[in-house]
Amino acid sequence: MRILLFVIVFSTLIFQTAAQELNPPQLSQYLSDNPFVLSPTYAGIGDYVKIRLNGLTQWVGVKNAPDTQSLAADVRLGERSGIGLFVYNDKNGYTAQQGARVSFAHHLTLNEETEQFLSLGVSYNFNQFRLDVNEYMNTTGDFGLTGERSISNHNFEVGALYRLGNFYLNLNVSNILPKDLTNFNPEFEPSNLRNYYVYSGYRFRKTPRSTLEIEPSILFKLYESDGRSETDLNLKFRFYDFEDYYYIGLNYRFLNDQLIAPLYVAPILGLKKGNLYFGYSYQIILNEISQYNTGTHVVTLGINLFQGISNCSCTY
Repeated sequence: MRILLFVIVFSTLIFQTAAQELNPPQLSQYLSDNPFVLSPTYAGIGDYVKIRLNGLTQWVGVKNAPDTQSLAADVRLGERSGIGLFVYNDKNGYTAQQGARVSFAHHLTLNEETEQFLSLGVSYNFNQFRLDVNEYMNTTGDFGLTGERSISNHNFEVGALYRLGNFYLNLNVSNILPKDLTNFNPEFEPSNLRNYYVYSGYRFRKTPRSTLEIEPSILFKLYESDGRSETDLNLKFRFYDFEDYYYIGLNYRFLNDQLIAPLYVAPILGLKKGNLYFGYSYQIILNEISQYNTGTHVVTLGINLFQGISNCSCTY
């Protein structure tokens, strides 16, 4: 029971805004050549069927700590559209949730000469939250719980992505519909779980043929249910060898009322070789809770399949 309480307190203190209900844990996966996990607007941007497997192991050293696996895949549909699928499995102590997101995006050309594009996306989200009653009773000795303890949710999200040359700005709103409180106490359970994401960045190259690319980016998240917000500051250095590359960088996450007290700092690295991709991130906790664990590992494995060049640069 003490382990369960520790995990709950730990989650509240460290990742309170990253583990909102109806959403899988979102750490630095999006930085691993994988922005589709953030927003449906990225579905179909690229020449390939893009498949990414993500493994997330939080708080190594803590028994029954959160563990998440996910798969993201998207592909161009026609010349100006794309579809995508995101599925995940998340387990945290005696609780587990599984979910899926089916997305559609349409890409518009605002100005071909200046490479100015607008992408609009929408997703249908399904989520099931479940309590493992048998494991809870066997571990705690509390036999007061009986029967199945699970609930399913259906929701939607929408997004818009603006691109101008090497600049990008993405806006996303998830959990648009209010939560059904039929099986909850409305006095304590919020019905509004809308989340707002703003993701923006720029890719700098000294010349078009330069082998070094520098990409600063920022991700801002706002949770309407309680007004909390957090920010990621990111910096990546890519080193190109024709179409292959490797990168190193840093992800810095903080609550917006605690700029100098980050939730974590995460070195990131990865490479693309041919059609294969690998990314890795290690979250380093920087407060008193760090004495109870050795950090969080995020691994991404990817493959690009069935290259098909589009006639519209809006999907490049």
